[in-house]
Amino acid sequence: MLKRPGGRGIGMGNPQYDSFSDKMYRYRSVLLVISVPLLLLTMVLYVMPGGGGGGGELSTTVTTNRNHRKLPPKTSYAVIFDAGSSGSRVHVFCFDHNLQLLPIGKDLELFLHVEPGLSFYAKDPRSAAESLTGLLDKAESAVPKDLRSFTPVRVGATAGLRALEGDASDRILQAVRDLLKERSSLSSKPDSVTVIDGTQEGSFQWVTINYLLGNVGKKYSDTVGVVDLGGGSVQMAYAISEADAAKAPRLSDGDDSYVREMTLKGTKYNLYVHSYLHYGLLAARAEILKVSDDSGNPCILAGYNGSYKYGGQIYKASASSSGSSVEGCMRVAMKALKVNEATCTHMKCTFGGVWNGGGGDGQRNLFVASFFFDRAAEAGFVNPNEPVAKVRPGNFEEAAKRACETKLEDAKSAYPDVKQDNLPFLCMDLVYQFTLLVNGFGLDPWQEITLVKKVKYNNALVEAAWPLGSAIEAVSSL
Repeated sequence: MLKRPGGRGIGMGNPQYDSFSDKMYRYRSVLLVISVPLLLLTMVLYVMPGGGGGGGELSTTVTTNRNHRKLPPKTSYAVIFDAGSSGSRVHVFCFDHNLQLLPIGKDLELFLHVEPGLSFYAKDPRSAAESLTGLLDKAESAVPKDLRSFTPVRVGATAGLRALEGDASDRILQAVRDLLKERSSLSSKPDSVTVIDGTQEGSFQWVTINYLLGNVGKKYSDTVGVVDLGGGSVQMAYAISEADAAKAPRLSDGDDSYVREMTLKGTKYNLYVHSYLHYGLLAARAEILKVSDDSGNPCILAGYNGSYKYGGQIYKASASSSGSSVEGCMRVAMKALKVNEATCTHMKCTFGGVWNGGGGDGQRNLFVASFFFDRAAEAGFVNPNEPVAKVRPGNFEEAAKRACETKLEDAKSAYPDVKQDNLPFLCMDLVYQFTLLVNGFGLDPWQEITLVKKVKYNNALVEAAWPLGSAIEAVSSL
């Protein structure tokens, strides 16, 4: 009988004597088929949550995010509406986790606007809200669907709504809140739709321009100051020293503080900021027309006899019998600014008895935005296709002299870029801008300032407007 090693036979008569090793050898193919899947299953169980090993914690985090969606994505968007007095604008921004701007398409922001502004619909809140629908739809389509619920949307109404009487402003804001709730999948809260105060607007504008210039995080003397001329108000903001901040006058209860503390990229700033309500370009027209009352106004181009509507009020706007003149208009503008009327109770004031912040290095370089740039471009002394221009306040006076000598009938051919409704007021606007800078803010007529429409950032151009500052704050608080 044949024998296996070890002396045991493999005859038919004694199979019960097969050893364990004999059985393993005999069924080796079956065991191989069974053991390989078991080994693979063991490895899968090992790396699953709760199974131990390096993959467990990561998998738990992923599951939490998928099930509860509490953590924001690394890429963040923000949609900011600037509901100004002259029109409504929407800005859409995208940031990485370091708050650096990322492109949206070929640009670093989506920017769209419509006219007129919300305040135009003072008696029709629903129509005011619906004027934003086109902007809202386009803004939302720029945000990826899976990020929309994370994306804050803010509507910041400025001086136009501040100037409305009664509850008109509140009713418009509630209509806008209802619109967002009904129509949008973006993240909005009741306090996301509000009238922002002038100091917020000025602060956001200062953050925007210094962020784009790469100044945020540097010492205060390396930052630039900002003057932003809107339709209803004008803001000045610049960083001041600790010593000047300590000298800031105390204001009565309910008034905005002159100095706001901000910490940006680990650097503390004392920001002087003040907003002058009723002294934006469109509101100032009303103030200047009030001075002349129902008589002819030396700021109106010869040949115009009409009216001007602002803030729900209508003002008579007619040229004086001798036509417009820089000297006559400047006297009226000075009276409207109350430059020599209000008593200055502080060390130094701008106009209307307002403290000027003390000056200093943070005001040495001034970036002047919004209507300053627009009128300079329309008057022909800056290139409208360039985002920034170096000018001097005196350039506004020189442009005003030419405008004030122009009759209304000749104005359209002389100033083809000026809208028809603005032509009668071109002399007034330019005179006011010069008076505001020199007699109001105390600038030297030949001090160099920077007119800014957009700021270059990473080889792209971004609107120099307060919504970027608001977006940075909104995304930072996610």
